Amino acid sequence: MAGRHLCSRRYREFSNLHVALKREFPDFNFPKQPGKWPFSLSEQQLDTRRRGLEQYLEKVCAVRVIAESDVMQEFLTEVDGSENCTAVSDVDMKILLPDKNILTVTIRRNSTAQQVYNIVSNKVGLSDETAKYFALFEIIDYNFERKLQSSEFPHNLYIQNYSTSTSTCIMLRKWLFSLKKEMEISDEQAANFFFWQTVDDVNRGHVKPVDKLYQLKPLQDPARKYEYLKLVREMNGYGEIAFPHCACDSRKEGHVIAIFSIQHFQLQACKEDGTLESQVIEFSWEDIVEHDRDEEGMTFTFKYQRANKKPRWVKLHTPFFMYMHACCERVLQELEWEKSETEI
Repeated sequence: MAGRHLCSRRYREFSNLHVALKREFPDFNFPKQPGKWPFSLSEQQLDTRRRGLEQYLEKVCAVRVIAESDVMQEFLTEVDGSENCTAVSDVDMKILLPDKNILTVTIRRNSTAQQVYNIVSNKVGLSDETAKYFALFEIIDYNFERKLQSSEFPHNLYIQNYSTSTSTCIMLRKWLFSLKKEMEISDEQAANFFFWQTVDDVNRGHVKPVDKLYQLKPLQDPARKYEYLKLVREMNGYGEIAFPHCACDSRKEGHVIAIFSIQHFQLQACKEDGTLESQVIEFSWEDIVEHDRDEEGMTFTFKYQRANKKPRWVKLHTPFFMYMHACCERVLQELEWEKSETEI
C-alpha cells in the first residue's frame, strides 16, 4: 500500500507528517523514521531509506484511527488524486487578518507556509521590508496561536479544521518581539494590523491594562490607533508570547508556562490544570547559552548559566517545542539587530 505513495514525496514531507501525527496522537508510540543523511546518498542507500519510509507508513497505517485521520488521508490522497505524481491542483484558502476580515487566496495544494505567506503579504499590501515582521499562524484555541514553520503545508491544516465553527484556522499575525523595531516601522497597513491585534490581545487578557482599561475604551478606534498603541505598549504582557502550560523536568510536581519576550524568558509555575502559582523564574537572554529541540521526545531544551554557578539544562515537554525553538531563535536574532544598530 505505502510504496505507491513515495513517488513524489521528499524526506522533508515525511518528517512533517511524522511531527503532525505525533501532535495529533501524542500517546501513540510511533516508530522511528530513517535518519536524514547530511551528504549525497548512493542508489543503494536511497533504496534502503525508501524501504524504511515505506515500512514506517505500513506500521503507522496498520493503526486504523491513524490511517483514517485527516493528516494521513491528506498525505496519501494528494498523490492518488492524479494519474501522475506531479499534478497538483489550485485551491482557495481563507486567511483571518488581524482586523478580523477574511482574505481568500488561491494557492497550490502543496504550497508551503512561506509560499502562501508571500501571496498573502503581497495581497494585503505589505512592503518587502514590513513583510519580515508578520507570519502565518495556526489557531489552536481561543487563547493561543502557533506560528507555522516555513516548510509546513497550510492547506493540510486548513482541511483538517474545515468542519470547525470558525471560517479558517490560519491567520496573519505580528512576528516581532522588539518594541524598538516595531516603533520604527512607518507602514500604515502594518500599523493597522498592530492596532487590531493589540485590541484583540487586550480583550483576551494577554495584555493586562489593570486600572487603565477606562483610558483604552475611547481609544479603540482606528483613527486613534497611535494613541492606543502608545498606551498599551507600556503595559504588562505587550510583546510577549505565552505558551500553554506543560511539564518541566525541573519540577517534581506541577507544570510551567513558558513566556518569551525581548527582555527575558520566564517560566511561570502552575498546577497541572494550569492554575497559576506564585513562583516565576526569570532568565536573561545572556544567561541562556544553548537551546535545542528534540523531535522524537517532543521537547524544547535550553542550557543556562548564571554568574559563579555551573550551567544547567532544562527540558520542557510540549507539542509546541518547534514553536518555542522558533521564538528563541527569533528573539536572539532581534537582539542581534538591536546590537548592530547600536554599534553603528
